[in-house]
Amino acid sequence: MLKTGKKNIRQLSLNELEAYFETLGEKKFRSKQVYEWLWQKHAHSFEAMTNLSKDLRTKLSDNFSLPALTVDATQYSADGTIKSRFKTFDNHLVEGVLIPTDERKTVCVSSQIGCSLSCKFCATGYMDRKRNLEFDEIYDQVVLVNQQSERVYDKKLTNIVFMGMGEPLLNYKNVLKAIERITSPDGLGMSPRRITVSTAGVAKMIKQLGDDQVKFKLALSLHAANDQKRHEIMPINDTNNIKALIEALNHFYKTTGNEITFEYILFRDFNDSLQDADELIRIYRQVPADLINIIEYNPIENAAFVKPTEDTIQQFMNHLERHRVNARLRRSRGKDIDAACGQLANKDTQV
Repeated sequence: MLKTGKKNIRQLSLNELEAYFETLGEKKFRSKQVYEWLWQKHAHSFEAMTNLSKDLRTKLSDNFSLPALTVDATQYSADGTIKSRFKTFDNHLVEGVLIPTDERKTVCVSSQIGCSLSCKFCATGYMDRKRNLEFDEIYDQVVLVNQQSERVYDKKLTNIVFMGMGEPLLNYKNVLKAIERITSPDGLGMSPRRITVSTAGVAKMIKQLGDDQVKFKLALSLHAANDQKRHEIMPINDTNNIKALIEALNHFYKTTGNEITFEYILFRDFNDSLQDADELIRIYRQVPADLINIIEYNPIENAAFVKPTEDTIQQFMNHLERHRVNARLRRSRGKDIDAACGQLANKDTQV
């Protein structure tokens, strides 16, 4: 419900829309027309619904609100990455990133305005959490970046990763509802297999994903392979230790069979030794994980971490390979516009 007191029309299901139109004495098919405007034609005003009568558009406008994200600013990286800063109806800012390669066009979306987890290496973690994003606001990010991808690269989005601002599993209902709309034939019709939700590790909600039989992939931001080190950089480890996470991930895999990935940022002289690699391998062996993404550290203002030398990174990767671990080194994209992993913080942006 917005401050106007009007209900957001996108919070209504198709059945609820049908019931509303019945009260107006309107034919049932009108609800499908409106639903199509909302979820497939991406109308951002009732006035845009041109196959409805003026009188009906006025009634909708009098009874409902239609808040939508708008693009507040855009930045273009030398490597083709595009960062967008979106503005919500209540003037909060949140960022999303289009990451293009020859094979795929991926959008990294946010799930919260700010974050409450305070991970020491992440710029968003130094911001306060203002509120959760509603499911339609998450949906709008995907729509707007898809339009951007078509405009700039002449290609639709192929993949979605929930790796932007916020912890998706602390906005569980809205994230799942957004994915339902994104994957629904009367929404964007994308395959859930092309969606990855990344979590800092909320064991209870990882198990819930399994119980809810979700179809998308899961990524765990591990970043340290023992509890002592993980606690230092990720306070969430206090209540969600590695043992609990291993148990939750195994439950998730047992109930869904969906792909699991570990994310592991390398920090110089902290988690980049061969001993650290051995501890990471031990965790990898306890979970049916498909892949470990080894990620370059991207510097942020508030943190004193440093990226390891190329030699150290290579030794770490070689050690994983020798032990037959499926690992991939993920080079950062969009560093020059603060769009890389861990850098999203709503900084002043040039349009």
